[in-house]
Amino acid sequence: MEFVFVAGDPALDLVGTVQRRRTLARDLLQTPADLGAWTTAAGLADLSAPAVGEDLHQARQLRESVYRLGLAAVAGEPYPTADRRLLNRLADGPAVRLELRPDGALRRTGSAAAALATVARAAQELFALPLGAPIRECASEPCTRLYVDRSRRGVRRWCDMSACGNRAKVAAFRERHPG
Repeated sequence: MEFVFVAGDPALDLVGTVQRRRTLARDLLQTPADLGAWTTAAGLADLSAPAVGEDLHQARQLRESVYRLGLAAVAGEPYPTADRRLLNRLADGPAVRLELRPDGALRRTGSAAAALATVARAAQELFALPLGAPIRECASEPCTRLYVDRSRRGVRRWCDMSACGNRAKVAAFRERHPG
């Protein structure tokens, strides 16, 4: 399974494990092994205890809460209370253990729950006001990814220029130059 990390934040990258939510939704976290693969690919843990069913359940809960919180941030609406509470509860979990290796490399170890707590803490920082990150939703119609807009002017439209942005520009070109 190939995961994509274009959101600029691990919490929003977790949200991106459901592709095309409003049309042909595809959940990339089908099994506990998928969750383990995602936490490793996301750089949250180099070595982790295998994820179990409860970890997958919590990951999906966290993902959907972060998605609703993100949509609220995009719309400038208050954060849903239940989602905020779940986020705070999961953020209070155990931390991933960090170890600076003799060669200067950083080793991250921990359980899937510890990786999820790390994601939840990242989401807390992401949504913290008054300086919450500028969260946007991809302007590509089928895409439903949320991302942090760190562009210089704050006008980024697509989650990923090489995918969604390129498709939109090609479609606009074809519209201007039919035939």
